[in-house]
Amino acid sequence: MKTSLLEEDLGEVIPIFIPMNKLIDTLIKTRQKLIAGIDDLNAEQLNHIPQGFKNNIIWNLAHLVSAQQGLCYLRANAPMRVTAQMREEYAPGTKPERFIGDEEITEIKELLISTLHQLQADLDSNYFAGYTSWVNRHDIELNNVNDVLCYLPFHEGLHADRIAVYKKLITEI
Repeated sequence: MKTSLLEEDLGEVIPIFIPMNKLIDTLIKTRQKLIAGIDDLNAEQLNHIPQGFKNNIIWNLAHLVSAQQGLCYLRANAPMRVTAQMREEYAPGTKPERFIGDEEITEIKELLISTLHQLQADLDSNYFAGYTSWVNRHDIELNNVNDVLCYLPFHEGLHADRIAVYKKLITEI
């Protein structure tokens, strides 16, 4: 009985093991590159919403933190490591409602990295034992926090691309 497209092509399913610390390290490096890539932009540029779009660079960066917290912590019925206000303000489907100043921009940049270090510590302590399985809008089933860690690079890549487009549009002005 066939269980996947891979099995149809190869005749068997080969499980792949990726250490969670490797995935987190990759996310940290990706986020560090995102931060470095926007360090030459000021608060006005980070808050600018290009014509035809509904959000901006700083919203996308904060959304990465918010989404990771929701996907890992809320779905595991575990307390988040950021405020509920941050989670709600940058949750999927939201858009910027206010200007984000330099102090908060610095905090968002710090949270991009610190929340991943905290995630590693929480993984090590089995913090996510109560994870609730679900299927996301990309039709990807997430059964536990390990599945989320496999999904996060895809999600973050979508937003990294959006940030690059916004930066190009902003610097062309």
